[in-house]
Amino acid sequence: MGFSVGQVAGFAGVTVRTLHHYDEIGLLSPGGRSHAGHRRYDDADLDRLQRILFYRELGFPLDEVAVLLDDPEADPQEHLRRQHALLTDRIARLQQMAKAVEHAMEAQKMGINLTPEEKFEVFGEQDPERYAQEAEQRWGESAAYAESQRRAASYTKDDWQRMRDEAAEWGRRYAAALEAGEPADGERAMDLAEEHRLHIHRWFYDCPYEMHTCLGEMYVADERFTAFYDAMRPGMAVHLRDAILANGVRKV
Repeated sequence: MGFSVGQVAGFAGVTVRTLHHYDEIGLLSPGGRSHAGHRRYDDADLDRLQRILFYRELGFPLDEVAVLLDDPEADPQEHLRRQHALLTDRIARLQQMAKAVEHAMEAQKMGINLTPEEKFEVFGEQDPERYAQEAEQRWGESAAYAESQRRAASYTKDDWQRMRDEAAEWGRRYAAALEAGEPADGERAMDLAEEHRLHIHRWFYDCPYEMHTCLGEMYVADERFTAFYDAMRPGMAVHLRDAILANGVRKV
């Protein structure tokens, strides 16, 4: 007896109206009719419907689908090979799209939600994403890194500007302390080291004294951090490292 139009619609996940339309345009005419004249679909009809839906999913218009299906040179195996090739190509393109979206997600995760003009306005030539990949490789599994990304994702241009202004003002005061000959274990230097720790704590992640001490060591061990601090005043990286250590001993 075959299958009714309602049954086929349920099997294929299409509407009855869609099947009626396919019949009207000659794309899929059921192989039989009931005594009452209702459409009845056999297994061959279902195979053809499956091929139609494959091509439709791949974006082919109905008139092209009809040409492909009615090609006298193409057997069912040829249709399967063609569909496999098309699907393989589509998967490759979707994977490329997914990769592009992943890159966008990474950029979003870094929280630098600024236009190029705003980035330059706030950071100048110091690209805030310059060491993003390395930071994730070093600390990506840490709670501190995750918290830093969570906070950064909510920052606006004004937030980044305020953060940078605070850091610049701190740098000027630390440079002045160095120029005045303040020793690393002096009260003024240790207080500035504590401000440095609290700046990290406030803007990025919880920074206990043990972690702050490790950061201080990195400022000397990594020449890029050394260059960053020494650009404010020569010798600042080492002096700050020592002040951070002294402040940690003082506070613990």
